[in-house]
Amino acid sequence: MTFFIMFLYLVNLIFALFLVFFREKDTSVTWAWLLIFIFVPIVGFFLYLFFGYGLSEKQKFKVETHHVQAMEELQQLIEPKDGLFSFPTDSSHFQTNFLYSLNKIPLSHKNQVTLITDGQDKLDFLIKDCQNATKSIHLEYYAFVTDETGLTLLDILTTKAKEGISVKLLYDELGSKGVNKKLFKSLIDAGGEVTTYLTSQQALLKFRMNYHDHRKIVVIDNQISYTGGFNIANQYVKPMAPFGYWRDTHVRVIGPASSFLQLRFIMDWNVSVPENKKVAYQQNYFHQELVLDAANTDIQVISSGPNNEKQQIKLTFVKLILSAKKRVWIQTPYLIPDDTIIDALEIAKRSGVDVKIMVPDKPDHPFIYRATQFFANVLIKKEIDIYSYNGGFLHSKVLIIDDEVSMVGSANQDIRSYKLNFETSLVIFDSHINEELTAAFNHDLTKSTQLTLEAFKEMSHWTRFKQKVSRLFSPIM
Repeated sequence: MTFFIMFLYLVNLIFALFLVFFREKDTSVTWAWLLIFIFVPIVGFFLYLFFGYGLSEKQKFKVETHHVQAMEELQQLIEPKDGLFSFPTDSSHFQTNFLYSLNKIPLSHKNQVTLITDGQDKLDFLIKDCQNATKSIHLEYYAFVTDETGLTLLDILTTKAKEGISVKLLYDELGSKGVNKKLFKSLIDAGGEVTTYLTSQQALLKFRMNYHDHRKIVVIDNQISYTGGFNIANQYVKPMAPFGYWRDTHVRVIGPASSFLQLRFIMDWNVSVPENKKVAYQQNYFHQELVLDAANTDIQVISSGPNNEKQQIKLTFVKLILSAKKRVWIQTPYLIPDDTIIDALEIAKRSGVDVKIMVPDKPDHPFIYRATQFFANVLIKKEIDIYSYNGGFLHSKVLIIDDEVSMVGSANQDIRSYKLNFETSLVIFDSHINEELTAAFNHDLTKSTQLTLEAFKEMSHWTRFKQKVSRLFSPIM
């Protein structure tokens, strides 16, 4: 028995040395794992295997290869036409050169955007659009649960599949707690297709428990698309314990930006299915016709994931924050920023920019909630205004810059969204959408409490201890 324990400690030491000298991770990530190895040496060994090892070079290569192939195909299919797309050379948006360099996705024009802040409204919009579909319905969700809400949508998808509509559902198995795969049978029998995202396939056996497809994308008939924070489950639609009302933000887009969300879906689908199930990059998936004459919203689609080191969405956050001249308003359920984001927020604040951040007043993940409290305290000390939303659970992922630029999508203000999750967000250049998001933020302020240093000082020693411990492990949450 003694020999066995010594053997486990030796393996633990080898893994610690391996992490330090052979795995290319950030210093903060390395130290977080070393702390785990030191304080829980045997358990830490298994935690690292399942949550810290990372995507293999082969897996990264597979995802990146599909991305490169898709972008090459896109260049052949998309041409500047009718003023619907613009590339850096012909765009007047000063951010576009930077944003285009991240994903090679051009700026799209003449989109119509509908802002959705209520789960039932989002479901009603989605159901109606699916019922009216004539060509295809492509869905990608972090959480697709086969409860009442999920089954309602599945029934509609099954009906459309029977009509010959192309129906494809991609979901993250690790995020879809409560899903019953047997209930997908009717959709599959009707001709629909269902699969889980690459990283959640055999995640336990392949040590990929820490990598999630956190995207929420729907594309209907290649023209109507959705993205944002709402998943498919009862808790997003109606008040339920322990969260109560679910406050989130989603957008419905009609126009050329849908082509790029379609592209994102196809890339994610193709990397997750066998060769005979892959979708070809065809012209009919990338409409360039003007759909709505009155539409005038410009949109840039930004995606990121652990398959490369660019951290595209985080860099977008930094770029937009540093570009602000009046205000930076943020809503996020998890506030675990890295040093780069903290510095950007402090620079904005000290430049005279109004910086406000809104977070939930209750946890859905207790450990992450304590880390959020810790960083809220850090930012308050830098004179940044932090608000705690009391009207339910705040899950909205929104960035409002000045009076014209906004960002809505799946990405939180946490290290997981920067580095570990596969995310997609929209940068929206439109004063009217900015105004709507501002009104929603101001309404949420009426249901919020501003956090103060005094309030943190009044917390118990045990609570503050949990905050500090949670902060130590924040780089790997």
